[in-house]
Amino acid sequence: MDAVADKAAGQFELNDDQRAIREMTRDFAAERVAPYALDWDKERFFPSAIIRETGPLGLGGIYIGEDVGGSGLGRLDAVLIFEALAAACPAFASFISIHNMAAWMIDKFGDETQRQRFLPKLTSMEWLASYCLTEPGSGSDAAALKTRAVRSGGNGSDYVLNGAKQFISGAGDSDVYVAMVRTGEDGPKGVSTLVVPKDAPGLSFGAMESKMGWHMQSTRQVIFEDCKVPAENLLSGEGVGFKIAMAGLDGGRLNIAACSLGGAQSALDKALAYAHERQAFGRTIDQFQALQFKLADMETNLQASRVLLYSAASKLDRKAPDATKWSAMAKRFVTDACFDVANDALQIHGGYGYLHDYGVEKLVRDLRVHQILEGTNEIMRVIIARHLIGQ
Repeated sequence: MDAVADKAAGQFELNDDQRAIREMTRDFAAERVAPYALDWDKERFFPSAIIRETGPLGLGGIYIGEDVGGSGLGRLDAVLIFEALAAACPAFASFISIHNMAAWMIDKFGDETQRQRFLPKLTSMEWLASYCLTEPGSGSDAAALKTRAVRSGGNGSDYVLNGAKQFISGAGDSDVYVAMVRTGEDGPKGVSTLVVPKDAPGLSFGAMESKMGWHMQSTRQVIFEDCKVPAENLLSGEGVGFKIAMAGLDGGRLNIAACSLGGAQSALDKALAYAHERQAFGRTIDQFQALQFKLADMETNLQASRVLLYSAASKLDRKAPDATKWSAMAKRFVTDACFDVANDALQIHGGYGYLHDYGVEKLVRDLRVHQILEGTNEIMRVIIARHLIGQ
């Protein structure tokens, strides 16, 4: 995998530090994640202890300031990290991505007191974080969210929250919930962001969702019933929450695309090894031209995904004016193409691909949701088109 990744990354001139970060992450994933990923999936086990081991490696605050324990890295660095983690388990890598996105929002939009209060424990992974935007009645139309936060207490010292968030990764396991709530009028201008600690009075969690994939992550509703949160936990004042949510999603979309890329690379590697060993009609199946053509298309789609993703990450690092469009393009193309690669790898395995122990069907299940979350791929097309026609 080093060789193919280096070919695609060559134009981005990865430096020694980036190569070392990628190698360190790959080694950790191979030793501490890959051997257990299938068991976690089967048992629906959330490996919080191993997730916390990523903190000392600097993966709890990849692009967060070093003054609060973060690594101070860029978005291309992050893409390399998530790609390497996802080769061992896309669901594991995706949770690390969500944690980083939530922590980044505090780093970017919090005041200095908030940064010092929350981030050292988040970057060290002593605390885990979840991102709370989607609701039972508002998914793609995020500005229609209904969870309401009303000032209460002496001099408005608290907010009281009522409502629910849907499909929240880490719900019940995370220690901090970065929640988008309505403090004002309907629409995006009435949305604000509150950091809700797990021990907030009135915070509870729904039943564990039974999902197609991402079995190692807990996914539940986050429920606010007269939930009291200190007003000092408000990020950047009232009415800024929608801007915060959208800013976080550019990077989140690149991260989830990287998770698809790492998982699909693993699927192709498995397919190549299987095709070289499996025999039919007197020869290994990789000698049949029809299968060779399929492998060639899989490799082409992976390399195209890698170049587009790295390009988008570089634009976000440079704060290019079209970075949002490129993030949407990368998320749309990479998650679609990489799901197809994983699905083709299953087909190459034949009946064995359908068995859990071979690990390919898990990759297919895990990668499928990447076409939905962080904005569906239909919404990505809307974003791209709006940039093209100037809306």
